[in-house]
Amino acid sequence: MKKKRSRHSRTEYRQPDGYHGRKNDHDRVVRMVQFSILLAIEAIVCFTPLGSIPIGPLVATLSHIPVIVAAILLGPGAGAFMGLSFGLFSFLVWTFQLAGSPVAFLFTPFHTTPDLPHSIWSIVICFVPRILTGVIAGLIFLGLAKLGDRDKKKPVAMGIATFLGTLAHTSMVLGIAYLAFRALVAPQGEGFFLFAVGFVGWNALLEIAAALIVTLPVCLAVRTMLEKGRGYSHR
Repeated sequence: MKKKRSRHSRTEYRQPDGYHGRKNDHDRVVRMVQFSILLAIEAIVCFTPLGSIPIGPLVATLSHIPVIVAAILLGPGAGAFMGLSFGLFSFLVWTFQLAGSPVAFLFTPFHTTPDLPHSIWSIVICFVPRILTGVIAGLIFLGLAKLGDRDKKKPVAMGIATFLGTLAHTSMVLGIAYLAFRALVAPQGEGFFLFAVGFVGWNALLEIAAALIVTLPVCLAVRTMLEKGRGYSHR
């Protein structure tokens, strides 16, 4: 004869009232803190020499790395906003610190180099590629991370998102520069334009390498810490 199970013999655990609301608030605060830290790092690498790695005559900049890290850790929206911040900081640097550079005309219409064009396209180059870099890197990571075993795919997804995000940034900068300024710098000669584009292009190769070296371990370390410490998972 089977013993009838009492409906009170099994205790179900229920989260206290307001638990999920408090957890969501906590997650939002954590995300805001993460974004604020990345924004501070973005300002440091844009406005100080700490964001530049001189390699011979070339200089690899790290300014795009916080954009990609934000896109991977916090999503495409945060990546886009970080890209907007990158664009603003870059515009200020090229306008006030590097206005006399021979390639400043690519990033600000307020440069001081004589006989070079002052065009609104400089502002487009300074902002649009940086914003889209965050969106592209974030979407690529989200798409690849959903394929197969998520834990095993994450490092690969981060690496691919970093590479393609940096490559997209470079391609957009060079593409818009070519379309917007090729005719405008004709008086300076085709060789000068190729020099300016080539300078940015060689720097871009260094920036792709720097992004892969820095972004992947940083993202893996932060995500692992969050997931083990709080059960946090990025969606």
